[in-house]
Amino acid sequence: MRRDDLCHEVRQRLKILPAPYASHYGVVPLPPPEGAIDLASALPGIEKAMLALAKVDALASQVQDPYLISRVLVRAEAVASSSIEGTNSTLDELLNIEEIKGGSSTEAARQVRDYALTLDKVIPEARQRRHDIFSLDLIRDLHRQVMREDPHYKDVPGELRGRVVWIGGVSNIAYSTFNPPPPAEVPECLELVIDYLRCQGMQSMTQGILTRMAIAHAQFEAIHPFRDGNGRVGRLLLPLMMAAEGRTPLYLSPYINANKDRYYDALKATQQRLEWHRMVEFLADAVIETAAELMATRKVLLELAGIWRLRRDFRRGSASYKALNLLPHYPVLTIGRLAEALAVSFRAASIAMDQLAEAGIVTERTGYARNRIFVATEALAVINRPFGAEPL
Repeated sequence: MRRDDLCHEVRQRLKILPAPYASHYGVVPLPPPEGAIDLASALPGIEKAMLALAKVDALASQVQDPYLISRVLVRAEAVASSSIEGTNSTLDELLNIEEIKGGSSTEAARQVRDYALTLDKVIPEARQRRHDIFSLDLIRDLHRQVMREDPHYKDVPGELRGRVVWIGGVSNIAYSTFNPPPPAEVPECLELVIDYLRCQGMQSMTQGILTRMAIAHAQFEAIHPFRDGNGRVGRLLLPLMMAAEGRTPLYLSPYINANKDRYYDALKATQQRLEWHRMVEFLADAVIETAAELMATRKVLLELAGIWRLRRDFRRGSASYKALNLLPHYPVLTIGRLAEALAVSFRAASIAMDQLAEAGIVTERTGYARNRIFVATEALAVINRPFGAEPL
């Protein structure tokens, strides 16, 4: 880490790292700013992003249009956020292992599954508890959940780090771009971020949700409270903050994964030079583009459901007819899952699945007599396309 890359305020926060790194310094981050900050360059993006959030909120409140809060969005988030950290699975693989409990799966797929299941649990809690959800126990539990299946993690998941870490430079601290604080400083630094997340200070009046998301995320990554897994936990905080604010959470990791260089540049600018506007601008663009992607996907899936209804004379109210609205949320599913989701018997679900297969809406992929998995390939192709690609 080069001192010349740091602004004066950050240089003032340098502290010697413990041995064997005593010839290097770590940065003890300033407390998160609670007052108004200069966001002149970010204001146009903030305005567009807030309009996008309002549109998503309005649509999500319509009971007949549940896709905007669909489980597949959470799973796409889990796949993308994990991919940023080098844990590579696919949405198809994740959906597959969720259907066949106890079946074979890769370590990567299990890690991604745990990320998704963690979001499934904490987002409703955030909606209910609002900002009170944020605590040290929450942060540690998030880390514990997303890292417990990582066989390469050398510490106890959920425990704050007791060793020096650095950002950039791979295995050599001499080439790092930023050195987080010494281990002894981590608990106090993290408590300051948690206090900020609880939104009990001036930031509740002087800063909007996008600004607070940018500051909290950048601060958390600057502290790097764990040996590894900080990026995943930091990105989990973004939809949690939206849910705690009473907003419909958007899952931004697919955008971040598609724009990693800009993401890391924005983080570096805030960590090295306290250029908060850079992270705000990035997150504003992430919200705008994620909302647009969501609307495009929603539109195509609604059109696809209409096409499906023309492929067979489905009896209105039948299990097969109701399944058409379920498939965008469960594009990979078993007969048991269909029966459970529609609250019908296994036999009724089996008949419905056969009808869907005959109409070319789902395809059986295993060839087994039992534990068969069916895939709505057209829906999965739309949902699983690369971020920014035109819907098929």
